[in-house]
Amino acid sequence: MEGLLYAYGAPNILSDDQRREIRARVQAKIAERKALEAGVDPALAAERAEAQYLERVSSIPSVATPSGLPPRGADIGTTPLYRKHSRHDSADMQGRAGMSGSVSSGSTTGSSREESTLSVFELRHGRRYLRDTLYPLPVDLAEIQRQNLRTLLGCEIFGRPVCAPRVTRQIPQRVLDVGCGGAYWSARCHEYFTSLGRRNVAFTGIDIAPLAPDLKRQGMDWTFAQHDIRKAPWPFDDETFDLIMFKDMSLIVTLGGGARFMDECIRLLRPGGTLEIWDSDHCLRALQPHPPPPTARQRTEQEIALRTGTFLVSPGTPFAPAPNKYLSQANSWINTALDNRKLPPFPCTRIAEMVYQEPDDLGEVDYRRVAIPLAELRWEHERERPRHARSRSDADGLQLRDKGKAKLRSQSQGLSSEQLAIRQTALLTVIQMIESLEPLLKETSGKNTEEWSHWWGSMMSDLMDPQKGASNGECLELGAWWATKLDDSDQPLSR
Repeated sequence: MEGLLYAYGAPNILSDDQRREIRARVQAKIAERKALEAGVDPALAAERAEAQYLERVSSIPSVATPSGLPPRGADIGTTPLYRKHSRHDSADMQGRAGMSGSVSSGSTTGSSREESTLSVFELRHGRRYLRDTLYPLPVDLAEIQRQNLRTLLGCEIFGRPVCAPRVTRQIPQRVLDVGCGGAYWSARCHEYFTSLGRRNVAFTGIDIAPLAPDLKRQGMDWTFAQHDIRKAPWPFDDETFDLIMFKDMSLIVTLGGGARFMDECIRLLRPGGTLEIWDSDHCLRALQPHPPPPTARQRTEQEIALRTGTFLVSPGTPFAPAPNKYLSQANSWINTALDNRKLPPFPCTRIAEMVYQEPDDLGEVDYRRVAIPLAELRWEHERERPRHARSRSDADGLQLRDKGKAKLRSQSQGLSSEQLAIRQTALLTVIQMIESLEPLLKETSGKNTEEWSHWWGSMMSDLMDPQKGASNGECLELGAWWATKLDDSDQPLSR
């Protein structure tokens, strides 16, 4: 959990070097915003901010690792510059296209491959985006870290980097990570399989842009394929993989376009192989007080939810619209912006429909959905301590006041440090998501730069205030769905 604690900057966890890195990052961001407000060209503002950041961190000895990945076994965040891997190895990320162990569909080696990679990106609003696509998020290193933190949250609340029970009983030989991005999930999954005694699992990542580091340096059997996954067929033979992970792809798959992605995954899976899909809703809801736990779930799932301070979601779980003013406004803008691009604001509902629409090819379908509150909820203390017990405890606390107020606060704290870390990391990724969508949300809301800066500052002040913020049940909802490809003997008989 140290990585989660670092993610939101817990002052009692951070080292001096980590604090210096955070200050450098924040100061560079402030300088970039001021330059943009002063009318400086966005590309030049971003370049200056980058140079300022690198100058400030150049004297920090612990901010880089040779391969760009955290030390083996470390969570994301314990190495402050994970999200800035290979900054010093090449000018931006295009050098990854020619790295060892990668294949690039539609391109060759050398300069032609670099030109192909460069043509994928364009600079807008001071950040790097994919060219000629409706994908609304940037593909720069700050966004990669946000996605990595979401992956880390999923691994924590699900208990492991893959949920399908079949995968732990029959560890796959070949794994495909679709839309791999920075390949953090592949690295975590490799460590998980290694802990089960299988070190030689072959991982393949596929993405339109070469953002992943060369995981061969971490001792993995790793291959990267550069390919636009919106274009079928993907550059693999039929029945190549035992496990396909389709993670955080809801902003790639347009409404009505899921069938061709499912068809391609089914084509590439071997009979008996597993398709697993992870995603999260982009608009937030509020969990209502004292939700009943789902009765049909496995005991281990309940135990993980209790340990992590999260809530299992079932069709009967009570939700309401997010009451926080700023999150409610962001929800409205996100919903409109994604609807204009035919993208789903609530993909968790849509994914279940996609999986269940393949009864002839997929069986053993199951899922887990989890709600992560963004703060400590006001009604949690009431659930944990009945009113009469709480009154007696408070009276005892007053008698012990002289023994230390810190001890009294510790006794009344409902969440463990691990649970609080998970929630504040979830909140961090929500804020980062709003920041990544800033150009779209400014356009949708009709706010100019000054108005948006004022709204942003007010939102941050509100969400970071424990007396206000997201203490009324606002939560991040994550889900995992999995299914097994049927072989001929498992196919249902035609009528």
